[in-house]
Amino acid sequence: MKLAELLKGLDYTCTAGLNITIDDIVYDSRKTGPGRVFVCLKGSNTDGHAFAAQAAKAGAAAIVAEDKIEAAGAPVVYVPSTRLALAAMSATLFRHPTRELLMVGITGTKGKTTCAYMVRSILEAAGIKTGIIGTIGITAGDNTLQTNNTTPESYEIQKALRWMADQGCKAAVLEASSIGLRDHRLASVPFDVGLFTNFSEDHIGGAEHKDMKEYLACKSLLFRQCKTGVVNLDDANWKGVLEGHTCNYTTYGFAREAKIRAENETLISRPGYLGVHFDLESEDEAYGVDVGIPGKFSVYNALASISVCRLLGCSQEAIQQGLKNVKVKGRVEPVPVPGDYTLLIDYAHNAVSMESILRTLREYHPTRLVCLFGAGGNRSRTRRYEMGEVSGRLADLSVITADNSRFEDVMDIIQDILVGMKKTDGKYTVIPDRKEAIRYCIQHALPGDIIVLAGKGHEDYQEIKGVKYHFDEREIVADILAE
Repeated sequence: MKLAELLKGLDYTCTAGLNITIDDIVYDSRKTGPGRVFVCLKGSNTDGHAFAAQAAKAGAAAIVAEDKIEAAGAPVVYVPSTRLALAAMSATLFRHPTRELLMVGITGTKGKTTCAYMVRSILEAAGIKTGIIGTIGITAGDNTLQTNNTTPESYEIQKALRWMADQGCKAAVLEASSIGLRDHRLASVPFDVGLFTNFSEDHIGGAEHKDMKEYLACKSLLFRQCKTGVVNLDDANWKGVLEGHTCNYTTYGFAREAKIRAENETLISRPGYLGVHFDLESEDEAYGVDVGIPGKFSVYNALASISVCRLLGCSQEAIQQGLKNVKVKGRVEPVPVPGDYTLLIDYAHNAVSMESILRTLREYHPTRLVCLFGAGGNRSRTRRYEMGEVSGRLADLSVITADNSRFEDVMDIIQDILVGMKKTDGKYTVIPDRKEAIRYCIQHALPGDIIVLAGKGHEDYQEIKGVKYHFDEREIVADILAE
């Protein structure tokens, strides 16, 4: 592809060389070489403009910048925003994959991952193969690629969307983080539907957002690049997230004014399956829905996903089937076990998320609620105290073990957890080896118990002394049962 074609539609000036053949785009100067365009991105810690000369020396075919640079030997393309340019150029390089896919974007403080998997489950029940880009990674069919961010850089997004389209996907669901929206990683992605789940304090300070106002403003950007918005009418910030919107929108919630409502929610509980039932009400439909994920928050996520999928033409049958069978890796994920108890894997790795999951599971009135957890090394010690105290208050038995100890001694981490635990009268046992701790939970399970393995979630490794060792709790459970 010629450089001139790659820049088509952009506002730019160029010193020379528009007829150069381009093979790829990079924004890491260490990956620069002949045939590659280097795009200078400004980050929170580094500025790509500082590496322009290095990229030119490495043989970059051209350099894209927004500030004046010295890059002897390479044509320089000046643009108003290199982030917007990267997004547009990447879409062109990968042949505009969004033109081949139904596009769904999901923003909100909580629920993005669960909603993404609910939407996919419904769409696939309707016969529409669907990919996901989000916290758990980039997924198409049975294939998952790991990512470093919930919303990757625009180049990775366009590359992933092309991969999905080539894999036969007809739809893609993207978790649209506030940082991703702010940094234009989702620019050049026209969404058919944009979804807002909820809004609460998060990502404030440091390299993230200066205050809640900016945080909300960044989330609102999604509703300026989608055809139809779907918003949670029960959230006090729904009007704020629509400020400046350019889309049509619809609403969901428990409020009578919502276009799609839930009523009569009840809990579903049987060994190996925890969920919730509710009656869906709208202007033109009313039917019952079973959701294979526990808790009232699952009703909100289901309503959101139903609203999205109705706009995409999914039938009642696809909606009911998709939600009944939905599974989200590492999010209250059931693991098959023999016996009359329930074993779950969840990503809860701080006090807030742990309190949320334990309170939700308490509503199912288990014989015992058993919480296995550890805490990350080289992280806040306060988090450990808080996690110990929460589990001590809400679990009938806490099994304290290792998580990602990183460069700390696991027993030092456990001692910090016990500081919080001993503020309560909760029962606990300490088993530092996580596999042995899981074995203990399985061997001592009572009929009607709910056991949650907290902290690892979708992760398939343990990090010890800077080395990541393979550790997938699903495999660990299977091994223990086989033994």
